[in-house]
Amino acid sequence: MTDATASPNAASRAQALAVLVMGACIIGLAAILVRLSDAGPTATGVWRLVFAAPLLAIMAARTGGFGGAPSKWALLAGLFFALDLGFWHYGIQYTSVANATVLTNLTPVVVTAVAWVFLRQRPRPLFLVAVAAAVAGASMMAIEKTGGTPRNQPLGDTLSLITAVWYALYFLTMAEGRKRETASRLMFWASVTGAPLLLAAAVLLGERLVPATPRGWAACVGLGLMHVAGQGSIAWAMGRLPTPTASVVVLVQPVVAAILGYVLFAEAIGPLQGLGAAIALAGIVLGQWASRKTAS
Repeated sequence: MTDATASPNAASRAQALAVLVMGACIIGLAAILVRLSDAGPTATGVWRLVFAAPLLAIMAARTGGFGGAPSKWALLAGLFFALDLGFWHYGIQYTSVANATVLTNLTPVVVTAVAWVFLRQRPRPLFLVAVAAAVAGASMMAIEKTGGTPRNQPLGDTLSLITAVWYALYFLTMAEGRKRETASRLMFWASVTGAPLLLAAAVLLGERLVPATPRGWAACVGLGLMHVAGQGSIAWAMGRLPTPTASVVVLVQPVVAAILGYVLFAEAIGPLQGLGAAIALAGIVLGQWASRKTAS
């Protein structure tokens, strides 16, 4: 994760896709660690960025330094990511995991629409089919999962739907920022920007600010490491891939989450969930293939 964006050839594109998939797989651990944090939903986001910042600072210093004040893209990325974490964590609190997953997975739709309208990145019809397949597959995986009774489903659903918009805007600002600076520098300033915003929200909402148990502290440290490795890999790859393509590939996360649930917690993967995983993966592969043909 050292150099800035470059014109991708076949080899560099394959490398970027591999790194992107790896990052998405790592991020698939986030929900588990959030549940173990023993702190408020927004406060957990604070600790994630706080523990990530020193590592990102070291990485940025080794890859060209900070180069003065943060760019507007880094500041916007920090704002949108803070909003993403805050809305997502509370969405999970109020609605079912299934609904939160389905609604948040609408991110590629938002990214593709914004890139089309505002960035003049017109997708091929085949790519739109791929987006629909990937989102539908991820949704099928979530629908079969069961959960407790939602505390306030309309509120939770609304928060989860808005999360998709914030994450899409984060994707787009990171993609623009990667045209001008390294992934580590961009992520460092985004973390420095996002942490105070999340802390202010946690205080205003009266949350528990400090993890209550050693397990909670370990989970928060894990979130910081996961942020550097997972989001860092995604940010690096986004400098080498079309933004809509990257947003579709990241939908591998629910597939990874289902596999981890089966391996770690013996959570059964039912027929509908298995079919959804297959459709999501097919949509991801098709989206990557369609965007490659567009670029060629």
